[in-house]
Amino acid sequence: MSYNNNLHMIKQTAAMLPANQKLVVLYNPRVMAAAYDLQAFGITAIPMKRGFAFAFRMIPGIMTARIIFVDNYYAFIAGLTRPKNKMKIVQLWHADGSIKCFGIDTPKFKQYSWLKKKRHQTVYNNFDEFVVASPAMAEVFENSFKQPYKKMQFLGTPRSDRLFSEKWINVVRKRVYAAAPELKDKRVILYAPTYRPSDEINPPEGTIKALAADKNAVVAVKLYQDVDRNKLKLDQFNLDNVKIYDEFTTTDLMSIADTFVTDYSSYAFDYSLMPQAHSMIFFMYDYKEYAKNPGIQVGYEKWLPTKPIHTVTELKEAVLKNEKSDFTEFNIMWNTYNDGKAYQRVLNKYVVQQPKEKTND
Repeated sequence: MSYNNNLHMIKQTAAMLPANQKLVVLYNPRVMAAAYDLQAFGITAIPMKRGFAFAFRMIPGIMTARIIFVDNYYAFIAGLTRPKNKMKIVQLWHADGSIKCFGIDTPKFKQYSWLKKKRHQTVYNNFDEFVVASPAMAEVFENSFKQPYKKMQFLGTPRSDRLFSEKWINVVRKRVYAAAPELKDKRVILYAPTYRPSDEINPPEGTIKALAADKNAVVAVKLYQDVDRNKLKLDQFNLDNVKIYDEFTTTDLMSIADTFVTDYSSYAFDYSLMPQAHSMIFFMYDYKEYAKNPGIQVGYEKWLPTKPIHTVTELKEAVLKNEKSDFTEFNIMWNTYNDGKAYQRVLNKYVVQQPKEKTND
């Protein structure tokens, strides 16, 4: 577990397992809060740490698993050897779609050594199946991991189920408003830029002022988790209607956002499912550099719900115009099988063991 967006499925898995089976969660320390949540539910959660201690202590246990669910790329999977048909490794990727490239599709991959390329491909090949929400995402995995289409399982992604739950959204909104009452009864513009491989993490001069052009709105800024604050020009956020909200997750803030401003973030595929979603703006000021590293999916301009913009002037105009976005075709393409019931289909396929048919042998 590298991300905290599949907790519901994890808890349901633990509840459904028979007495003679056990669920163990290995987690990236950055999602420690989610791990504590699972531990409070009675689920064994162990931090993943690099080094021989982890390898010698945990790998033997991993080798006994019937099912391994993963939500990211994990290098140790390259070294797993297993008896045929005794273990299945299932990829529950941490996004429903992809604007930026990853895996073999990135220009950077071509620069890797032969040995590193081989290790990466071994990890990709060891995934037995991929749970996807659309044929579009299946094609991305085909290209990014060089995997056959037959490995794709069109079940919808369990991480998206909560976005269809009115109860869950209301609980999240109540929590956000209780901690940040200034967001209530306001137009909320959420600015959530994604990962950048370069050292330049600050947007073009005037970006935040452009976002704050609507004086009746509040601009909620959610920085990417690995942003180096020492390189961030914090004075650009010193505006009356702008605030950085570190205390909330991006999904928390999306639940109350009227306008979502991003660049290449996969959160766009989540926001398009939010019931109150009004408009989405893709501010791709560095798209030429980003296309070189890490890369952008071919044809992205054709299927994004709104046309990407590239200048601060265009951004200000889009904020003030506040034109409603139509997510219909976008969701048909990328959220095809997301309907709020994906987790149940995944559990039925992988967790609930079907009784074997009796034979006359």
